[in-house]
Amino acid sequence: MGDRKQARDEEFQSFVIGRWPRLMRTAFLLTGEQHAAEDLVQSTLEQAYVAWRRVGSADDPEAYVRRVMINAHARKHRRKLREFLARGDDSGLLREIADTGDRIAQADDRSALLTALAQLPPRQREAVVLRYWEDLTETQAAEAMGCSVGSVKSNAAKGIAKLRAIPGLADMVTQGGRK
Repeated sequence: MGDRKQARDEEFQSFVIGRWPRLMRTAFLLTGEQHAAEDLVQSTLEQAYVAWRRVGSADDPEAYVRRVMINAHARKHRRKLREFLARGDDSGLLREIADTGDRIAQADDRSALLTALAQLPPRQREAVVLRYWEDLTETQAAEAMGCSVGSVKSNAAKGIAKLRAIPGLADMVTQGGRK
């Protein structure tokens, strides 16, 4: 009995170590604040640990945990807690090396991008983050958000259209493409 629990704990620990940076990035983009992101990931992982037998045996444990995180974040919005993307220090986030074709990662002014993202309604922000930052398919994003593929397409399209309508952000992406 003790060996199985230890093996399960080690499996969970390995999962957390391997997925922590990506979970933190997603949580930060959803909440906009380092401390709120840490709290969201921590509470998500607490729930995952309690149900690890079920989570670990899922086809895609990361997708399962991501869905738990999206649901936890959505519950906050239902309670009318407002979140904002602060211009605070985000040095605690792990930096990713941008792909040469990734226009969002090429943006020079991170605070302008985060401010623009904060202007999106929560469901549109979730769709944009999951589709374009996390590079999930529409089906994977729909599973994570607990909605239909059509809702993901609609929310992502509306969110991207709103982001494109912001003049400073559009100029920043256009200038980045000319370099």
